[in-house]
Amino acid sequence: MGLSFGWCLKLKKIALITGVAGQDGSYLTELLISKGYAVVGIVRNIQNAKNKVDLTLLNYVTLVEWDFINQDAIKNLLKEYRPAEVYNLAAFSSGAGMFDNPVEIAEINGLVVARILEAIRSVDSQIKFCQASSREIFGEALTSPQSELTPCKPRSPYGAAKLYADSMIRIYRERYNMFACSAILFNHESPRRGLGFVTRKITHEAAKIKLGLSSELLIGNLDTVRDWGFAGDTVNAMWLMLQHNTPDDYIVATGKTHTVREFCKCAFSYLGLDYKNYVIEDASSYRPSEPATLVGDASKAKNRLGWQPAVSFIELVKMMVDADMQTLMKNKS
Repeated sequence: MGLSFGWCLKLKKIALITGVAGQDGSYLTELLISKGYAVVGIVRNIQNAKNKVDLTLLNYVTLVEWDFINQDAIKNLLKEYRPAEVYNLAAFSSGAGMFDNPVEIAEINGLVVARILEAIRSVDSQIKFCQASSREIFGEALTSPQSELTPCKPRSPYGAAKLYADSMIRIYRERYNMFACSAILFNHESPRRGLGFVTRKITHEAAKIKLGLSSELLIGNLDTVRDWGFAGDTVNAMWLMLQHNTPDDYIVATGKTHTVREFCKCAFSYLGLDYKNYVIEDASSYRPSEPATLVGDASKAKNRLGWQPAVSFIELVKMMVDADMQTLMKNKS
């Protein structure tokens, strides 16, 4: 546990976050604490979460276990802590795992959202809810960029589960007049991104090569295109959604695309290296290409919420390289 919840109750608002130990959860926690919230972090296992959450944050977060399946348990949590806002960031990861365990993906990425919405409706329909959705709902989009009006055609269990969750949010919003929003998130990265993701793999290996700890980087299609933003900017957009007068769904993206090759070039050149001397394309790691480039049109979020990405692509890459260099040098010494 963090500090006693009696201390937290003195603050103006209480926010409940699922997935608090992940990349987005940590940035959202920092943002909400800076704004005077008390944060309740919902996790599957408290001890595992403590190993992931920054020790400083633990002093300001109350960690609570929930197995994400028990409907009564989430109701009891809402009754006990009475949050003003709930952010659902918990999900099976995207990327290479989008086809793994399709039943569990449907349960955690889809049905859990229905459970939370129903719990909010039965306990206090005034609680505001924000769901971390995904660009994967568009899947085989035929047009680019994608907006909130783009037809959805997911091509993986991950995308299908996210689309189900979005549909339930719209249904509860319209039928029960609940303040529920879907944040349709495009790729967002940071130094806290897991090593299984291509961006972190690039910056981590580039730093290792610079320090003489590695000699090459095997990676998939260098010409893959992505709309990459900063995770800290992304969670700020989610917070702004719940501060608006009316609930709605929003695309959260930079609207700019870069290739994996550009990411490699930027990361390696920042360290004074030529990526061509170290990066090797691995055909076995190729993912099927999208019919249309997945890049987001965040005009709605910019116009209605006043949201703008603050960190540029180059700044993001350098931030990640710096963090990996610092960690590796510390471990090496």
